[in-house]
Amino acid sequence: MRVAAFAEPDAQYRIPLSRTRVLRAAVRLADDHGVAALTMRRLAEELGAEAMSLYHHVANKGDVLDGILDVVATEIYETVETLDTPAAGAAWKQAVRRRILTAREVLLRHPWAPALFQSRTATSPAVVRYYDGLLGLMRQGGFSYDLGHHALHALGSRALGFAQELFDPAGGDASGAEVPPEMAEQLPHLTAMVAEIAHDDPDSTLGWCDDQAEFEFGLDIILDGLDRLRDR
Repeated sequence: MRVAAFAEPDAQYRIPLSRTRVLRAAVRLADDHGVAALTMRRLAEELGAEAMSLYHHVANKGDVLDGILDVVATEIYETVETLDTPAAGAAWKQAVRRRILTAREVLLRHPWAPALFQSRTATSPAVVRYYDGLLGLMRQGGFSYDLGHHALHALGSRALGFAQELFDPAGGDASGAEVPPEMAEQLPHLTAMVAEIAHDDPDSTLGWCDDQAEFEFGLDIILDGLDRLRDR
């Protein structure tokens, strides 16, 4: 008897598809190859399924993009909720800082996510819960809701762990940025700045000028300013 001819198929082909399984596979694909590589056909190949079978679990690619953002947002929320940092009085600043930097650690595992957070219109319930917890820390620190509202506006995307880019001279590459020669004479100061700046740690980067040092620099300026307002 030729047993090999009746060997069981790979385990991934025996696991039924579900929305959760589809979205987690999509996150892996985006992590490994970038979100631009995320197509329904390639996602189906990743799952060992027919592309049409995916539509029983996700409506279309837009639904997949919203879904993978929800996966990441949930990962952020569940991670920060494990933190146990006192936030009463002056301790609020360290508690908020730790929560935001912990959220950033999650995003660094999914570097495609910040651009999607900025481009998608749907808001994950996990993001709303994250902000509610952040505001709760500020309230423990003595913030009024009015000051907390101002604080969230001032923090902007930093509240979630990334800094929104002003411009991207390197097309998304954090090294070797250049201003086109024909523009250099017209933009002397930007040209000089871009030539001088180098972000040498790609593992800490979520954009051309959003590396860890720059992110923490901006975050600390905002938190220090908010702390002075809280003391008034």
